Amino acid sequence: MNKLPLWIVALGFSVNACAQQNPTAMKYAKVITAEDARKHLSILASDEFEGRETGKPGADKAANYLAAELKKLGLQAPVNGSYFLNVPLTESSVEVPAFTINGQAFGNWKDFFFQGAFPDKKVTTSDIVFVGYGTAAEIANADLTGKVVLWINEDKPEEGKAPNTSYRMSPARQEIVKGIRAKNPAIILAANSELSALLKRFAGANPGGARMGLKKEEKAATSTNTAAPMFNITTDVADAALKPTGKTFAAIKDAAKTASQTQVLKAAADIAITTQNKDVKAVDVLGFMPGSDAKLKNEILVFSAHYDHIGLNTRPGATDKVNNGADDDGSGTTGVLEIARAFAQAKKDGKGPKRSILFLFNVGEEKGLLGSEYYSEHPVFPLENTIADLNIDMIGRVGEEYIGKPDSANFVYSIGSNMLSSDLHKIGENANNTYTKLKLDYKYDDPNDPNRFYYRSDHYNFAKHNVPIIFYFNGVHADYHQPGDEVSKINFPLLAKRAQLAYYTGWDLANRATRPVVDKTPAPATR
Repeated sequence: MNKLPLWIVALGFSVNACAQQNPTAMKYAKVITAEDARKHLSILASDEFEGRETGKPGADKAANYLAAELKKLGLQAPVNGSYFLNVPLTESSVEVPAFTINGQAFGNWKDFFFQGAFPDKKVTTSDIVFVGYGTAAEIANADLTGKVVLWINEDKPEEGKAPNTSYRMSPARQEIVKGIRAKNPAIILAANSELSALLKRFAGANPGGARMGLKKEEKAATSTNTAAPMFNITTDVADAALKPTGKTFAAIKDAAKTASQTQVLKAAADIAITTQNKDVKAVDVLGFMPGSDAKLKNEILVFSAHYDHIGLNTRPGATDKVNNGADDDGSGTTGVLEIARAFAQAKKDGKGPKRSILFLFNVGEEKGLLGSEYYSEHPVFPLENTIADLNIDMIGRVGEEYIGKPDSANFVYSIGSNMLSSDLHKIGENANNTYTKLKLDYKYDDPNDPNRFYYRSDHYNFAKHNVPIIFYFNGVHADYHQPGDEVSKINFPLLAKRAQLAYYTGWDLANRATRPVVDKTPAPATR
C-alpha cells in the first residue's frame, strides 16, 4: 500500500448533486453482501493459506481459489486461455553478517534495517563522517569518497512548518540521498528518531521476508548497482558512533538545526552485507468480462486488489503462527470478488456493462507492488485502452484515526481520484452521494503526505502510466502486518458497503458515453 495532487475537469452542470438513482445498478449492488464476503474471506484468510506470502504454497492456494471462483462466475480466462499471468520474480536474501560500531554489535530489524539489491560488500573504517541533515551546503566541501556517512534522516526543521520526522523519506530527502550518493560514500547510516518504536514491533524478524524484484531487473541490480547501500538506524546506533566524542545524537541533531555540524568522527565501524538470489514462481490472477457495446468494448475498466500477504509469523516465542491478512488485503480481494459477482449476474440477465472489465488480483504487492508493476509493463490489454483502475486495499476495518468517532462505521479514505482526472473524481463522489453516502476522507490524497499511501498500493503502477485511479482504504490499525489481522475483527457490513461504492463508481465508468478525461499533471513518478 507503501497521497498526491488531485485530478481536474468537468462532468456536467449538476454532477456534484445527487444524480437520479439507476434501478438496474441498485438491483445488482444487492448481490454484494456481508454474508457472501464472510464466506470468501474466511477461506482466503484461514490458517490453511498460511498468510499468502508471495512464492509460498499459501499464495498458490489463494491464486487457485480465485481462479476457480472467476470460472464459476463465467468470466473469461484472458491469458491465452488461462486465468494466470506468470510474474517472473527473483528473491534476494540479504544478510548482514557484521554490523559493529565502536566494538558494539547491532542486529538487523532490531537496531537497524537494511533492504535492497547490492553486490556483496565489507567495509572496515576508523572514521565516520557526520553530515547533519545532508543539505547541499552541509556536504558541499565534505570528502565522502569511500567513507561511512552518518546522516539525519528527518526533514530539517523550518519555522512555521510542522516537522516531518518519519523514517519514510519525503521527496526532498530522496534528493538529499541522491546528493550524498553522488559523492561516492561506501555506506550511508540514516538515523531516525522514530525508528526504534517501529522496530520493537518486529522483534528482530524481517516482516517482509527476503526481498523480491522482477527477475530481469533484480539480476541487473545485484550485478551493477554501485550506489552506496543505506542502513536505516536507530538513535542508539547513532549514539554508539558518537560515543568517543562525548556527544549524543539528540544534541548534535539539535545543533544541526541552525549550524552545519559536518565533521569527521573517530569511530570504528565494521559492516558487511551478502546477498543470494533464487527464482520465484508467482502469478497474477485475471478474470475478464467483455463489454456489450460494439464501440466501447475495446475500452477496459480495471478493478484490482492484491491477494498476497506477509506469510507465517516467525518471531521467537510466537503462539499465533500465521499472519492471516484478513484486512490486508483479504478484504480488498473479497471486495473485488463480490463486485465481479454483481457484474456477472448483471451480464447473465442481459444487463452487462458496455465497456469491458478486467478483475485483476495482484501478487507481490507486499514485496514492492511487483505483480501490478509487471502487469503495467506487460499488459494483457493495452494501457491506452484502460480507462481507470479502481483499487481496493484494506476495506474491512476501522482505521486508528476513526476508532470511537461518530463516522467509524461509515467512512473510507479515497486516495488519488483527483490526481489525473477531475472527471473520475466527480464520478466517484457522485456515486457516493447518490447511493452509499459514506464519508469520503481525502486526508491521504497528497503526494507529500509522510505516510505516502498514494505510492504504496497497486493503483500506483497504473497511475504512473497516466491511467486514472481511485484507491479505497480504511487506514492502518494496531493489527496492520500483525498476526491479529484476523477474520473475527472484520466489519463485514462495512466491507460490503465500501465494495458497493467501488461497484457503483465502476458501473458508471463502464456504461457512460465517454471515458474520464486525463486533464491533470501526474504526481512525481517515485516511490
